[in-house]
Amino acid sequence: MGFFTDAYDLFCISLVTKLLGRIYYHKEGSPKPGSLPPQVSASVNGVALVGTLAGQLFFGWLGDKLGRKKVYGITLILMCVCSIASGLSFGSQPKGVMTTLCFFRFWLGFGIGGDYPLSATIMSEYSNKKTRGAFIAAVFAMQGFGILGGGVFAIMMAAIFDSRFKAPPYEVDPVKSTVPEADYVWRIVLMAGALPALLTYYWRMKMPETARYTALVAKDAKKAASDMSKVLQTDIESEQEKLDEVMADSKYSFGLLSKEFAKRHGLHLLGTTSTWFLLDIAFYSQNLFQKDIFSAIGWIPPAKTMNAIQEVYKIARAQTLIALCSTVPGYWFTVFLIDRIGRFTIQLIGFIMMTIFMFVLAFPYNYWTRPEHNMGFVAIYSLTFFFANFGPNATTFVVPAEIFPARFRSTCHGISAASGKLGAIIRPKRMLGTRPVSG
Repeated sequence: MGFFTDAYDLFCISLVTKLLGRIYYHKEGSPKPGSLPPQVSASVNGVALVGTLAGQLFFGWLGDKLGRKKVYGITLILMCVCSIASGLSFGSQPKGVMTTLCFFRFWLGFGIGGDYPLSATIMSEYSNKKTRGAFIAAVFAMQGFGILGGGVFAIMMAAIFDSRFKAPPYEVDPVKSTVPEADYVWRIVLMAGALPALLTYYWRMKMPETARYTALVAKDAKKAASDMSKVLQTDIESEQEKLDEVMADSKYSFGLLSKEFAKRHGLHLLGTTSTWFLLDIAFYSQNLFQKDIFSAIGWIPPAKTMNAIQEVYKIARAQTLIALCSTVPGYWFTVFLIDRIGRFTIQLIGFIMMTIFMFVLAFPYNYWTRPEHNMGFVAIYSLTFFFANFGPNATTFVVPAEIFPARFRSTCHGISAASGKLGAIIRPKRMLGTRPVSG
C-alpha cells in the first residue's frame, strides 16, 4: 500500500495540470482556454521528482543507520501530511498557489523517495531466495494499481462535479466554463493520496524490524530470533556466538567507500544505477506527458471543445485505459515470471521491445498523427508501457534489493533509485511538435 500511495501521489498531478492552467491562467477575452506557462508546468510536474531523488538518498542512508522500521514510519507521516497540504495550497494569486503547491509536492516527493529503498529492502529481507523476486516485484506492482486508482478517482470526481454544475453558460461556452467549483476537483484528487497511507500506518508500526538488519547490522542475534519467532509463530534459537564469529571475518568489515566495496560491488552499483537512469528518461516522460501525446494525435479532443471538468474526465479516462490494458498487466507478468526466467532475461526483453516500439512510433510520426490512425498509435504506445513494466521498470527495483550486503542494502538501493529519478528530471523538455493536427 505504500507503493500504491507513491504512484498515486507522483502521477495524479498529470491528471490535473491542464485544469490548473484553465483555473489560474485563463485570460479574459482569450479565444483559448488557459494553460500553465512552460516553466510553471515543468515545476509542478517535476518538483516532486527532485524531492524523491533527495529522499531516496537520505532515507536510504538512514535506513542502514537507524533500521528499516524506524524510518518507515517517518516517510509515511511525511507523505500523509504533504498530500493533504498540497490540496490546501493557498494564495490570492496564481503565483502564490503554484509556489505553495510546488513546496508541498517537493516534501511529498521527499517522503515518497524514502519509501523506495525501505519497501524494497524490507521485502527482500523478509523473503526467502526461492520466491524473493516475486515478492519484491509484487510490492512494486502496486505502482500500477496506484496509477490506475488515480485515474479512476479523477474520473469519479470529474463525473460528480460535471453533473452537479452543468448549467448555462457552463455548457454553452467551454472556454469560459471553468466554474469556481472546478477548483475543488484538483484539490480533492491530490488530497486523496493521504488516505491509503493513513490506512497502513498501524501495520507499519506493528511490523518488527527485519531479522537480517537486527542480526547482521545491529548484531543482536537474540532480538532477531525473537522477532522471527513472532513472525513465523515457531521457536527459533539465537546463536550470538556464531554470529560474532561470522561478523569478525574481514570480508564483513569493509565500508561503502572502500576499495573492497568497489572491487566486490562497484560494477553491481554501476549496473543498477545506469539501467535505472536510462529507463526513467523514457518512463517518466511517457507517464507525465501522456495527456500531451494523446492531444497531439487527436485521441483527446481539443480543449476548446469541452469544459474544464470534462477535460479532466477525458484525460483520466485515457490514462486509465492505458494503465488497465498495459501498465498493470506488465507488472504482474514480471511477478509471475521473474523467479522462473530470471531478472536479466526480463530486463533485456523489456529494453529491446521498448526500443522497437518507440522507433515504430517515432519515425512515421506524421502517419500516426492522422485521426484515422490514432488508435493504432495508442495500441503500440501502450505496448511500450507493457514492456517497461514486464521489463526494466520492475527489475531495476528488484535487483538492488538483492545484490548488496545488508549493511549497505538500503543505501545502495537509494543511490540506484536516485539515479533513475535523475534520468526522469533531465528527460527531454520538449517531446512533441506544436503544430496542430490536421482534420
